[in-house]
Amino acid sequence: MGRKKAATEFSRWLSSLPDGDRERVGVFFRVLDQHLRLSGEWKRQIIRDFENALLWYEKNGVPLEEALELLSPVNLGGFYSRPADGWFPLDAAAKVYPLSMSHKQMAVFRLSVYLDAPVAPELLQMALTFTIKRFPFFATTIKNGVFWHYIDAAKRRFPVEPESTVPCADINVSMTGSKSFRVLYYENRISCEFFHILTDGTGGTVFLKTLTAEYLRLLGHKVACEKGVLDVNGLPDASESADDFSKHMSGKKSSGFVDKPALQMGGRLSRVKPCQVIHFDMDSDALRDAARARGASVTALVAAMMFISCKAATDRQHGAIHIQVPVNMRNYFESKTLRNFSLYANIRLELEEITTLDEIIPKVAEQLKNGVSFDKMQEMMNGAVKLVRSVRLVPLFIKCPVARVIYGFLGDRAFTTTLSNLGVVELPEGMDEHVRKMDFVLGTVALSRAAVSMVTANGTATLSVAKLTADPSFEERLLGLLRGEGLEIRVSGSELYGF
Repeated sequence: MGRKKAATEFSRWLSSLPDGDRERVGVFFRVLDQHLRLSGEWKRQIIRDFENALLWYEKNGVPLEEALELLSPVNLGGFYSRPADGWFPLDAAAKVYPLSMSHKQMAVFRLSVYLDAPVAPELLQMALTFTIKRFPFFATTIKNGVFWHYIDAAKRRFPVEPESTVPCADINVSMTGSKSFRVLYYENRISCEFFHILTDGTGGTVFLKTLTAEYLRLLGHKVACEKGVLDVNGLPDASESADDFSKHMSGKKSSGFVDKPALQMGGRLSRVKPCQVIHFDMDSDALRDAARARGASVTALVAAMMFISCKAATDRQHGAIHIQVPVNMRNYFESKTLRNFSLYANIRLELEEITTLDEIIPKVAEQLKNGVSFDKMQEMMNGAVKLVRSVRLVPLFIKCPVARVIYGFLGDRAFTTTLSNLGVVELPEGMDEHVRKMDFVLGTVALSRAAVSMVTANGTATLSVAKLTADPSFEERLLGLLRGEGLEIRVSGSELYGF
């Protein structure tokens, strides 16, 4: 609602209260004022957020005393009463992302939860306001240094927004000083979109689950702080914002990131990125059983299907399909970081090798096993750190054009598509009964016509395809292969996705 209209409605409601209740509200806002030491506009907006939340509670029959307790300014801690202080250098894997932004290589990804009721924007806004203090690394902006971009602390209102554009749209960062994540809502869906410079799928999942838990708390539900849900009133741990790439570099053998150019799928590139997002929902146990029946992991089965689908989406007769598979480095090293701590493996097959699932699954499984081995990942991590160190004294204005050439004309050409599987997301007690499913969407890059991602929650495995072309060959073949395994697939795509 508009600010003037909301202010008028709140004033009318306040004046309608008995004297005692009106005094309680007055004390509440005096305490709130002590917790807010922001610039005038940010402060006014946050106060308005509290007013809107109180109005929501009143309209939904929540007693005033309970509403004031749920919205207690104590939940703000001292976050908004102290000036921003501190900055964070980028980790080795993240440093290339902002260099390529003029090519719109924003490396944005999305995580969503689907609840059992429509989202109340007023309470979601308060949930974010209470949650962000627990994630100081997320309460930041990206700025230009002499030699590298860096992440600077910021104290401001972080808004939630109704979804109004395609998923994973570019986030305008760099010189603007804007935030590097966004929180969106649509019907019963809460979505968080992150610029990959900020975090990876693991860190993003912790943030989304903690935000969702706080939202459910404001609705009156109790959610346990377990299984990746942090206590929003707890103190942040320094290890959560640590650069674990540098910490675990061994100094031994290293490997680079350059690979032979990959065959790209056909189809005219769309100006809208992504132009379409399609979700395939299926029973997670049935999918696991289908993979086991073929002696493969779920990731190997889906990757094999993607090779066949890529072949169906090109008229080329020769060349190699490369699938990039992100790897969570927390599987190899003890780490609590919520920052980036992932690399990737690259699996490839020549077109002539891509025949049937029976024939290619063993090849895919073997490549995955070798590509994600500890030694291989250690070598790649060493290579990332060494590469960054080798150009550390090169001024940023020189790094940028070089990185844009390398990333724009080599990085995208090195793979045909991506398969990122977050695996099973465990939900804590009190949240599982309200979350129907989750999904995970990768933003598209300059050349790759499709990006595939997957996450499983509450017994539903959701495989999502983000498209950069209207050519349906890839997803139609993929859907046929999934159904060919006896899986019941529910296909969806929000109207906002253009499906």
